Amino acid sequence: MSHFINNSFWGTFLNRISGRKVFQQKEERAGYVIPEKYLPGYKEVADSDDSVKEAKAQAEDEQSSTSSTSTVKGEEDSKVIVTWDSEDDPENPYNWPLYQKLLLLGELAFLTVSVYMAAAIYTPGVTDIMEKFDISETLATLPLTLFVIGYGLGPMFLSPMTENAAIGRTNVYIITLFIFFILQIPTALSNNIAGLCVLRFISGFFASPALATGGATIGDIISMPYMPVGIASWAIGGVCGPSLGPLFGSILVVKGGHDSWRWTFWFMAIISGTCFMVLGWTLPETYSKALLYRKAKRLRRITGNENITSEGEIENSKMTVNELAMDLLVRPFEITIIEPVVLLINLYIALVYSVMYLWFEAFPIVFVQVKHFTLIEMGVSYVSIMIGIMIGAAIYIPIIYRAFTKKLLAGTMVAPEVFLPSAIFGAVLMPVGIFIFGWTASPDYHWMGPIIGATIFASGAFIIFQTLFNYLGASFYRYLASVFASNALFRSVIAGCFPLFGRSMFDNLSTEKYPVGWGSSIVGFIALAMIAIPVFFYLNGPKLRARSRYAN
Repeated sequence: MSHFINNSFWGTFLNRISGRKVFQQKEERAGYVIPEKYLPGYKEVADSDDSVKEAKAQAEDEQSSTSSTSTVKGEEDSKVIVTWDSEDDPENPYNWPLYQKLLLLGELAFLTVSVYMAAAIYTPGVTDIMEKFDISETLATLPLTLFVIGYGLGPMFLSPMTENAAIGRTNVYIITLFIFFILQIPTALSNNIAGLCVLRFISGFFASPALATGGATIGDIISMPYMPVGIASWAIGGVCGPSLGPLFGSILVVKGGHDSWRWTFWFMAIISGTCFMVLGWTLPETYSKALLYRKAKRLRRITGNENITSEGEIENSKMTVNELAMDLLVRPFEITIIEPVVLLINLYIALVYSVMYLWFEAFPIVFVQVKHFTLIEMGVSYVSIMIGIMIGAAIYIPIIYRAFTKKLLAGTMVAPEVFLPSAIFGAVLMPVGIFIFGWTASPDYHWMGPIIGATIFASGAFIIFQTLFNYLGASFYRYLASVFASNALFRSVIAGCFPLFGRSMFDNLSTEKYPVGWGSSIVGFIALAMIAIPVFFYLNGPKLRARSRYAN
């Protein structure tokens, strides 16, 4: 467990400012034996064989007659690239014990839950904010929309940064978490809607790394056969966050007294501040290129051998400003526009996301106005979504373990389309849940009807999220940061706008007996039509990927 603290944000920081005297790495401890290949002059000794000398002389003759490009190549060949000490090197995240991987998984899940909760925790206080600032419901809902758009934009800039060896993942996680924590204080003290909107947008931007990069961190510690199972386990927490937000928000609004809506932000300050203190000490760096980058710097310092380098350093030395701008800004949009697979999946996931945020508007109508629940009881009704997610996970994980994990472990090639039958099943569950929710939300029927509908929808939504994310990952793994960044932007911008007109849609289409029936049906029919998307990919996926510029 020492590497958790030594490679954490604070462990690395204190090691540096103490002159490498505390939280030492293996190479900095007394008695460390430097591997021979990193010692100065090692290549000269290894080249003592006559045949090697002859080959080297021939190579030098050839190099002298070639272009300057070859000269650069020769310089690269003289470098000693740092690797793991052995296949079972305990510093390699893939070799960590299972309990340490589960601990990291739990930390990421907690961080992700807290961010998603921050979006939806605002909802129960909307009525109080309308009264406080004397504004319309649409304007009072705008800070929720801006927070969601903020964490959609964030990955476009912050996600690619985590894949730079000089930066790594943990630094981005902890620094942005600290900024998010600080922003909760002025947000809680806001005295006008304009300030609240601006602060919520910036908060969402800095909350985004956990949402966009969490899957990549899971990929750092879990090998490919187990990746879908690992990501699904982490995602359970993430998808439950939007359900926990209204639950805690309703409790705080009811019990908070005067200006009780402010307590939702003080609560998030407590959660994020605690998260910052704990994860700052216990969340280790997992990105292998960043770990080897730091190892190369340590070995250069203790050996004096300037030829020691790492793969990440070589990549950074070749990166121009234009290439960096391409990775950060252009490629995510380009992939979205020219790749029909990415565009259609982004549309579908945006729909699922949008329906979930629309329901944040329908739940108060159904359970407060129609079923006469208290505000806290209405918050508890969101637990039905968490139950649906658990059911969806119980269905999805065993199926994907048999269809993907076991086949890869047996050495069988598995195409990305292996995820699509489950996606079709989830796509069918969603409209079923939506119709049940909408047409059982009547004063004449028991409140359990809408609860069952929400549970069925949540099961289908979870399966859809997991299968289509994994399909994208398996199809475009060379450009994962760009693909997932574009997806985050697409779904967040679209879904973030839905709450602005959701209440009006339900009110304008309501009838006395079925207040959300027709509004839900519009969304349900769209979801029904979009079942064709995973079916289309199942039938035509290999042909589409074969014609793609970016697919594997």
